[in-house]
Amino acid sequence: MRFRKKRTQESEVFTDSLNDILFILLMFFLIVATLANPNVIKVGLPKGTRDTKAKQQIMVSIDKNQQFYIGTTPISSSGFDSSLAAEIARFRTQTDTPTVVINADTTAFYGEVYRIMLLAKKEKAKVVARID
Repeated sequence: MRFRKKRTQESEVFTDSLNDILFILLMFFLIVATLANPNVIKVGLPKGTRDTKAKQQIMVSIDKNQQFYIGTTPISSSGFDSSLAAEIARFRTQTDTPTVVINADTTAFYGEVYRIMLLAKKEKAKVVARID
C-alpha cells in the first residue's frame, strides 16, 4: 500500500500591519477615555437667586501715607484699635464670624498689617490680607 504525501501549502495571514493598527486604535481609545466627560447625562441643576460669595464685611485699608481707613472713613492711628474692635463687635451681631479684609499699599509698613491681623484674630474674626 502506498501512501501519498499530501503536499498542501498552508496559508498564513500576515498580521504585522494588523498589530500596528490595533495598537494605534488602543492608544486612541485610551486617550479619548481619559478626556471624556464622566457626566454624560445632562441634568438641569437649580439656579440660586442669591449670590453665595462671601461678602467683604469690614474693609481696612492702609495707604502709602500710613493713613488707616475702615471702609472709606479715615481713622487716626491712635484710635484705630478701639474702632476696629467696635466695628467687629457690631458685625458680630449680624453674623457669627465677621471677615476683616486688609488692603495695604506696597509701601505700607508690614508691621502695621500684622498688628491689624493679630487684633482681628484676637476679636475672633476671619482675616484676609491683600497687598497691592
